[in-house]
Amino acid sequence: MVKKLALFGVLFGMAAPALQSPVEPPDPGMKTLVQVAIVSRNAEATAKQWAALLGVPMPKITLTRPGREVKVVYRGRPSEGQAKLAFIPLGQVTLEIIEPVGVDTSWKEFLDKHGEGVQHIAFQVKDLEGSLRRLEKLGLTTLHRGRYDSDNGTYVYLDSEKALGVTLELLHSDPKP
Repeated sequence: MVKKLALFGVLFGMAAPALQSPVEPPDPGMKTLVQVAIVSRNAEATAKQWAALLGVPMPKITLTRPGREVKVVYRGRPSEGQAKLAFIPLGQVTLEIIEPVGVDTSWKEFLDKHGEGVQHIAFQVKDLEGSLRRLEKLGLTTLHRGRYDSDNGTYVYLDSEKALGVTLELLHSDPKP
């Protein structure tokens, strides 16, 4: 009987671990999706395809600064990982295309494990540390984090793929002086 229930759960998508019950309300930023990110082996080729499909200009491709310069931490350890990035604004949501450069990033891990595809969705939160505490209480842990290249904000990826089917990213811009 237990085996039949386990098989039923797997067949109907119920095998993923459930998040714990919420203990406090989410940050208001969690109500608005701001980014969908695709990991690619070739950011330029992928961006070109998306730009043609969407009828928008080809976005600029940028290379992030080395990990040590932007305080990248991956699975609890400093990382030198970088990425080539392209951003296509689509109203409230931006399509981000990421080509991992080097190792020790969640982008490279995703590409190695799944191939090209949607790696994460992102929310712009007002209280990053409060949001992280809340999400940790729900059972999610930090996977990868760093500072924006312009050093005016922080990004944090949460290890949520098993629970949510996608990695969750929190973005937080520093207050303007």
